[in-house]
Amino acid sequence: MEFLNSADFWLGLVKIIWINIILSGDNAVVIALAARSLPPAQQKKAVMFGSGAAVVLRIVLTVVAAKLLELSFLQIVGGCLLLWIGYQLLSGGDEDEGESKGTGSMMAAIRTILIADLVMSLDNVIAVAAAAQGNMVLLILGLAISIPLVIFGSTLMIKLMERFPVIVTLGAALIGWVGGETIMNDNMLHGYVEAQPWLHYAAAAAGAVLVVGLGKFMQARGAKKEVAAA
Repeated sequence: MEFLNSADFWLGLVKIIWINIILSGDNAVVIALAARSLPPAQQKKAVMFGSGAAVVLRIVLTVVAAKLLELSFLQIVGGCLLLWIGYQLLSGGDEDEGESKGTGSMMAAIRTILIADLVMSLDNVIAVAAAAQGNMVLLILGLAISIPLVIFGSTLMIKLMERFPVIVTLGAALIGWVGGETIMNDNMLHGYVEAQPWLHYAAAAAGAVLVVGLGKFMQARGAKKEVAAA
């Protein structure tokens, strides 16, 4: 327990807490968007199961993330997945009614949470691992701290989305932004982005615009079909 008397340990812990506070926000938004259309009881289950499984994924990622990030095309595929998830959450979030809001919908929400968190957690895990500097106690604490942050953040976001629907659009835009960033972070594009730094922000903005634009278009199209059917 000598490490408790080390200033480096406490400084590392503060860094990890701060990193988790900053980087857990986008994960909480994904969970909230995926679970918002479920009944309240199933919302809680989806948040708990989704967050718990996501933390297990983070433990696995902690071991292999550095190697994974070296693979070309991996983050391009991951970024495209995030763009698709953002579009799906915005365009189809309110379509499930009645019996469709059952176990199938909850499992679909958990699946969405896991896929999105898998992609979005790569950079988060790398940041926490860097702050821990090989200290396994700090690394475990970092993972443990992320659990309540994500669960609390998701629950808060669901309530805010119910009260302020515009947050749903902003959340989808955030997922699109992260998707664009993830694509440009791919190892294969590293040289291009270094030579043209503006590409990073342009891709992120394009991702946000693409997700919101397509999502809103499909929402409007669905509304017209409902009016025509009526």
